[in-house]
Amino acid sequence: MGFFDVFKKNEEPAAEPSWPLTLGAVAKGAAVLMADIPDPVFSQGMVGFCCGIEPEDGKVCSPVDGVVSQVPDTLHAVGVDSQGVELLVHCGVDTVDMKGKGFTMLVKEGQKVKKGDHLMTMDLEVIKAAGRPTTIITAVTNSDDFAGVEQVATGPVQAGDGVLKVRKE
Repeated sequence: MGFFDVFKKNEEPAAEPSWPLTLGAVAKGAAVLMADIPDPVFSQGMVGFCCGIEPEDGKVCSPVDGVVSQVPDTLHAVGVDSQGVELLVHCGVDTVDMKGKGFTMLVKEGQKVKKGDHLMTMDLEVIKAAGRPTTIITAVTNSDDFAGVEQVATGPVQAGDGVLKVRKE
């Protein structure tokens, strides 16, 4: 070790992207198929391939290591980009009309996040009282850029369990 080596930061090399990319469940609950999401915009794949989680609690976590790409003023959703995959985590159905009521955002645009990091909290009782489904949707908004996106789990899941797989080739 040379003299100046002791002054260098101990940086770990960036991990090589691994494909296929597995997206984790954004919450503890029950994973549901895209066709069963109670919103035709999502259930028909208009926003990209997606799946839903019927949450047991209001803790919403990042499905991947990535960067927060968008946080709308209405606080009902968050975008996360990872390795060229553009994700939208949309909390509840028709919740944009709630104008942030029942949502607490814990991240900001440009922030790096790890899979499992707490992104936001949604108050399930407030959302139900407003007559809205609490389904959390994870959509790969640029699905067409990849060879395939498939759901790999349904039924009971813990936050972080693999639910979607994105294939590059």
